[in-house]
Parts: sequence; structure tokens; C-alpha cells
Amino acid sequence: MRRYGFAIGLIASFILSGVAHYVGAPTFSPTVQFLISAVSIVFVAGFLGKATESVAHYAGERLGGFLNATFGNAAELIIAIFLVKDGMFDIVKASVTGSIIGNMLLVLGLSVLLGGLKYKEQSFNLKLAGHNGSLMLLAVIALFIPAAFTKSLTTNETINLSIIVSAILIVAYLLWLYFSMVTHKDELSDPVVEHGEAAWSKGISVLFLILATVMVAFGSEWLVGTLEGFSHQYGLSELFVGAFLIAIVGNAAEHSAAIIMARKNKMGAAVEIAIGSSLQIALFVAPLLVLVSVLFGKTMDLVFTGYELVAIGVAAFIAKSISSDGKTTWFEGVLLLVVYLVLGIAFFLV
Repeated sequence: MRRYGFAIGLIASFILSGVAHYVGAPTFSPTVQFLISAVSIVFVAGFLGKATESVAHYAGERLGGFLNATFGNAAELIIAIFLVKDGMFDIVKASVTGSIIGNMLLVLGLSVLLGGLKYKEQSFNLKLAGHNGSLMLLAVIALFIPAAFTKSLTTNETINLSIIVSAILIVAYLLWLYFSMVTHKDELSDPVVEHGEAAWSKGISVLFLILATVMVAFGSEWLVGTLEGFSHQYGLSELFVGAFLIAIVGNAAEHSAAIIMARKNKMGAAVEIAIGSSLQIALFVAPLLVLVSVLFGKTMDLVFTGYELVAIGVAAFIAKSISSDGKTTWFEGVLLLVVYLVLGIAFFLV
């Protein structure tokens, strides 16, 4: 009965969100549109989390977490490409920043906190924690260098540097996937933790994962579409909207899936979803957007603002510090959430 209730809520809220988006004002005010879309995203995120959990049952925690992060980021990538096409580079960079810090602080923080309230201590692969820490530092360095040198470079030189750095980062990320998924797969895997049978068969699980991702793409676009009117009504800045509201919406799927995994003591999958998603955004999605922008005739650079770089650097530092020992407790989740709250307040006041 509970399963049917969730299915009805998922379908009904998704359809109502679409109707609110296409009908618009004055039938649906910006606030009402935002609330309806937010409820829909919660249901869709739950669906994606369930599908990811089922896929992870067959594919293993790391691959399952990687698939969730990839499918979740696919929705953000699609939305960002449309923003890049329209030349809205500042909002794209703000949303990239928000996605990185949102995954490392909010998603990981909630997962560690809620998982830690159920289990006194949770662990994941120590070697993987070390590699994740190194990749976080690589992401910070790669995003810091263009900003540090831009004052000494011409506009064309900055663009060329951004393109070259982007290409290098994408190659580095692909090599990391080959390293972690092929040549050193066994060393970076977590012990298998079984918790009953999968919700669906392997084929149905993959099908539902794809379907959930498509629904996330539509639902996220509809919700992002409500943010302009909603933020204008309540006087919210573009930086805060891009770095926090859009990022929270875009990461809704990861929130749900990572928390579900952590509550089932599958912290390896939760870490892969949270930190893996941040690394994918920084080392693959952001560089890919730079290369895609070249096709539209107006290239986006990799020069982030000082506020954005500080936020990313702080998030990477605390996440690396907490995850470096391969173990987590609920209080470490609190620390991550405190840093996210402090950054949120600072961005709101800027």
C-alpha cells in the first residue's frame, strides 16, 4: 500500500508540476509554482534513490554510486548547456560552485549525520578516501590557476588557458575512472553489505534509473524556471540563487540517494555519490561546458570569482579532513553542515 501511495504521489506531483510550469501565471503564482515543483523533485529524487539502490545491489556500491552521481549530474549538465548557449556564464559558474560545495558539504553532511545517528561509526575504503582527497586538491588548484593569472593575461590568452586546462582536466578525470574502475578496482572497492533483495530485477532497475533521470531533468528545469520569479519576489541575489537554490534543487536526487545508502550502512556508496559527484562537476562537467561554449561561438572561461574560489577551497579542505581516515561519525556530519550554513549566510549577504 505504501509503495502504491508513493507511486501515486510521484506521478501526480510530476504532472501537476508540469501543468504549473506550462500554464504559469496568473493561474499559478511564482511561490505556488516553486512549492509544487519542489514537492515533485522530492518524489522524483526518492524514485532515483530507490533505482540507484537497486542498481547498486547488482553492480556494487562504487559503481552504483558513480551511476547515481553521473545520472544526477546529467540533468545539471543539460540545464547548464542551455544557460551557456544564452551566454549566462556567471549563473553557470555560480551553479557549478553551488553543486561542488553542495555535494561536499550538504549531501555528504546529511548522509554522515543521518547514517551516524543509526550506526555509531561507519567506514569506507581508506585508499579511496586518500585518492578522493588528492582529486579534491587537484580540482581546487585547477580552478584557482586561471583566476590567479587572469590579470596578467589578455582576454584571448585567458580563453586559451581555460580551454587547455579544461581539456587536461577531462583527460585526468577519464584516467581516474580507468584507474578506479579497471586497473585498481579491487583495491578501491568496499566490502559487500547485503540488505535483502533488490526492489526490482537488473533490467527494470536500469530502466527505472534512466526514467528517473529523465524525470529529474524535466523536474529540475521546471523548478529552476520558477526561481527567477520566486527570488525576485523575496529579494534574493543572483549569486545566492545560483550557488545555493539552484544547486540544492539540482542535487535533490543525490541528497535522497546518498542518505538512503548511509542509513543502510553503505557509506562507500554515499561517499561516491557526494564526493564523486563534486569531483565529476569540477573535473568533467565544468571543463566540458567550456569546450561546449566554443561551439556556440562565445567561449566561457574558467575564471571563478574570489567568493566562489574561497567557498570551493573551504569545502574541499573540511571534506578532505573529515573523510581522510575512511571513517565517519554523526558529529562530523554536523561539522560539514555548519560550514555549509556559514557559507550560505555569507552568500546571502553578498
